[in-house]
Amino acid sequence: MNQLLQQIKLGDTKALARCISFVENEVNGYEELLQQLPLNNTTKIIGITGPPGAGKSTLTDALIGELIKGNKKIGVLCVDPSSPFNFGSLLGDRIRMSEWYNNPNVFIRSLATRGSLGGLHPKIIEITDVMKAAGFDYIIIETVGIGQSEVEIAGHADVTVVVLVPEGGDVIQTMKAGLMEIADIFVVNKSDRPDAETFINNLKLMLAPAFNSNNKIEIIKTIASEKSGIKELKKAILECKEKTTSEKKYSMLAEKAWLLIQNKRMKNINKLDLKEEIEQISNADGSFNLYRYIHKYINE
Repeated sequence: MNQLLQQIKLGDTKALARCISFVENEVNGYEELLQQLPLNNTTKIIGITGPPGAGKSTLTDALIGELIKGNKKIGVLCVDPSSPFNFGSLLGDRIRMSEWYNNPNVFIRSLATRGSLGGLHPKIIEITDVMKAAGFDYIIIETVGIGQSEVEIAGHADVTVVVLVPEGGDVIQTMKAGLMEIADIFVVNKSDRPDAETFINNLKLMLAPAFNSNNKIEIIKTIASEKSGIKELKKAILECKEKTTSEKKYSMLAEKAWLLIQNKRMKNINKLDLKEEIEQISNADGSFNLYRYIHKYINE
């Protein structure tokens, strides 16, 4: 594993891909590798999220083209829905971002949600930190676009970009999903469509309280398929990065630590096993107290 880590530091993409698979599948020794990861405060994480059909993949593809200028290295994690049969990713990076597949400065990896409700992979923290060891200038995390539970990305990204489209009542849906609270930047994609200006004005009205604060939320109009507005989006992202405070950095680290500890403690608890055990207890004496039952797990 140490040799693998050294290869990753030298920019070996095959070693990086292999290491991500080790972490994803919890291959023996992966935890020791994670403990040897170097500190990296220079790579910036950009989260791309929003409702399905907003054009997140097209926007990501166009954003790569802007960020890569100046010989920058870009890592991309595309989190896709899981296959119900093998839990693999249903969508492929080659299909969506084929232009960058053979570019030596771009590394793209598709991950499956594997049932995670937050629109992310259950090992997204660990995989992102492995990617950071490879020395990328930027890492883009594009979430699956499941809507109501997607706010989890805010705990992992330095800059969170929420992508919306003018039609379909997306603003109301966004408010329900909690995306209004997590956005550092709003992108109104497909802004050449009818009623785009009305949509943007309504969005500004909803964000009016935020505009009165010190952290103004930018609204960027884009037509990702034509790469229109992408330069403006890059500029907004770079300016937003500079606003990242020490408080936010430590809050993000605390959130990640909390999630990792939670996942570790819950690792051996299976819902199906719980169901069978509860059923046995209930059938045995006809009574079941939820709080007495969970007591043994809480105090283990």
